[in-house]
Amino acid sequence: MVTRSISPPFPATRPFYIGVALVAVIIAFVGFWPTYFGPLLAGTVKKRPLIHFHAAIFVGWLLVFVAQTTFAARGRIDLHIKLGKIGIGYGALVIVVGLLATFSEFAVRVHAGTVADAQGRLLGPLLDMSVFAPLFAAAVYYRFKPQLHKRLMIVATTALLIAAVTRMRFLGTPGHPALVMLVWTLPILLALGYDFAKRRIVHPVYVLGLVLLLLESPMVRRVARGTETWQSISGWFVTFVK
Repeated sequence: MVTRSISPPFPATRPFYIGVALVAVIIAFVGFWPTYFGPLLAGTVKKRPLIHFHAAIFVGWLLVFVAQTTFAARGRIDLHIKLGKIGIGYGALVIVVGLLATFSEFAVRVHAGTVADAQGRLLGPLLDMSVFAPLFAAAVYYRFKPQLHKRLMIVATTALLIAAVTRMRFLGTPGHPALVMLVWTLPILLALGYDFAKRRIVHPVYVLGLVLLLLESPMVRRVARGTETWQSISGWFVTFVK
């Protein structure tokens, strides 16, 4: 059996990044607690099996993210690499299941006659996957360049948190745009601040991530939903699922 060296190309990361991963988990659970996790524990949630599966896959991704961060921080790069091989397939599963759940819910709403609502709700999840997928692919591509890899993974995982943040009732409905962005991008901002404090630089991956998230922010989504372009695109999907 061939074993990999776990020295220099894959140095142990700082324990700080475990905290960043846990912040992402907290954001997800706080956001989804009122509408999913709380009712699920109370036995009152009514969702189709695919949505439960989608939720399980999402939670699993967060657990993998925490585990990978912990392995790297503790210097167990051998375990990080082993789990990473599984994580590549799991990340692809996140995308596939996310798209299946999105179009499944879209079809249900269209068949129920709430076409306008279906068109409006379709944009967000598609943007989520459109941002997560290339970031995840880049993280996989640069998996042997840890300084790029870990930052891309932080940004990719943070991109998935928007659905949780927009469900945080204490932020208001629809919530102040600046406050929503602050909570949503908190993992990136923490990592960026840590970089600046330790290295006196801001890594371009974090800048790119913040720009991408700003371009798909809830405020931008609300504007985009009302454009003729989106109405045309989503209208085509309506005809496709009927």
